[in-house]
Amino acid sequence: MQKPFAITLDVGSSLANHTGSWRTSRPVYLSRKPPCNHQCPAGENIQAWLFHAESGNYEQAWRTLVEENPFPAIMGRVCYHTCESACNRAQLDAPVGINSVENFLGDQAIDQGWRFSPPATATGKKVLVVGAGPSGLSAAYQLARLGHQVSVHEAGPLPGGMMRFGIPQYRLPRQVLDAEVQRIVDLGVKIEYGSKVSNVLDAKQAGGFDAVFLAVGAHIAKRAYIPAGDSAKVLDAVSVLRSMEGEDKPMLGRKVVIYGGGNTALDVARTAKRLGATEAIIVYRRNREKMPAHDFEVEEALQEGVLIKWLSTIKQAGESSITVEKMVLDDKGFPQPTGEFETLEADSVVLALGQDVDLSLIEGVPGLVVQDGVVQVNAQMMTGHAGIFAGGDMVPAERNVTVAIGHGKKAARNIDAWLRGEVCAAKPKSELATFDKLNTWYYSDAPKTMRPMLDIIRRQSTFEEVQGGLDETNALFEARRCLSCGNCFECDNCYGVCPDNAVIKRGVGKGFEFNYDYCKGCGMCVSECPCGAIKMVPEDI
Repeated sequence: MQKPFAITLDVGSSLANHTGSWRTSRPVYLSRKPPCNHQCPAGENIQAWLFHAESGNYEQAWRTLVEENPFPAIMGRVCYHTCESACNRAQLDAPVGINSVENFLGDQAIDQGWRFSPPATATGKKVLVVGAGPSGLSAAYQLARLGHQVSVHEAGPLPGGMMRFGIPQYRLPRQVLDAEVQRIVDLGVKIEYGSKVSNVLDAKQAGGFDAVFLAVGAHIAKRAYIPAGDSAKVLDAVSVLRSMEGEDKPMLGRKVVIYGGGNTALDVARTAKRLGATEAIIVYRRNREKMPAHDFEVEEALQEGVLIKWLSTIKQAGESSITVEKMVLDDKGFPQPTGEFETLEADSVVLALGQDVDLSLIEGVPGLVVQDGVVQVNAQMMTGHAGIFAGGDMVPAERNVTVAIGHGKKAARNIDAWLRGEVCAAKPKSELATFDKLNTWYYSDAPKTMRPMLDIIRRQSTFEEVQGGLDETNALFEARRCLSCGNCFECDNCYGVCPDNAVIKRGVGKGFEFNYDYCKGCGMCVSECPCGAIKMVPEDI
């Protein structure tokens, strides 16, 4: 009699953990982090709000966006959108116009009168925010949403900080800024203007505050020693831009020289042209490749007639002229003098060499450490003094509006945890959805929609907004260019290509799951998933 066929498995062998049809690996669904989300300094869930936007649900898109950032209409105008530089679509045709869609949603919210939802409960805790700039207002907004009573003390007469006093109106119309700030005030945040905090501990005690967030902007202009005659008109960029908010505009003259190479230098030069200057010349010590200003801003300035004198430095300023020395870059990229000089006519010289923060309000605070002109904070944004947090220009970081907003949000969440006697735990890091994880055959070519620009003549003579916004048709098209990197959008590809009928549809909005009793681990679902939301893992996991 023939014995029945049998197989004996060594439990220590690689076959011991096999299931299904002897597979060595199995597919799993996962959510990878989109590179746009990963890149955003404000921590926006960009892919999530784009999903709602591409469905035409603009209010839900806006509400998803403002969970992280209360200023979409502002950010759609002034953010340098590094998210787009990280966008995987750039390797196909052009990045998704994330900033354009954000601008559209922000304007829709203003036009439609959308308001923030009030907090469910009040905590009874009081928080002082010093400074009504982007970081302070971001923190105030998030703290108010969490149910805390927030008071913002602002030394100036108006809110916005450097959004108002450092960004010209042709980039950020003031009615847009005022509308988005008013929405925060309507949430219950109290802003006291002309209220400079001279000593933070005294202010904390006097107001009975449980915690403080320091968000004083960098408003003190850095100076450079330039020999100048008594009648030479030497100004600083911060004062020039700030004076644009008053009735008396700065008198710069017909020929204006700006010393510096950052975005502020470009803003002053473009402002001078709009004020009637026949010549606005930027003097910068290095070449264009080394210039810290963003390239698109350089291009816009050149289009408007701004001149840039590369590899030059100002040696002396006189009554109606300046002396400039030509420079060369050494092998390390540092400018070196050549001894060659030339004279430029100039009615005024504006120094745009960066800004410092006024730290007088924290003098004598126990445990608080200042290094290189900024306050040192820990991972929770708290200074060395318990209950005092700081962000924005006051701490070591890149100085721009988006970073400041991110600081305010992070600080608010850590302040909330601290007030509850807890520590705000960092979210676990997700695997990044890089371009090699995608299967781009699924996507058709779709050129990026460019935003309209104001004509050159009006740009040179008015403060009208230079860059326009998208209409609904274009915004919808641009949102639909998103590849949904790393996250399933239920295209049904895996369900359709599986040869084993191992993919189970769970229902609209619920995704899929695998029946591993049927799956043989062929990996066809992975190779056909357009957005990289499936991966193969070893069978013993």
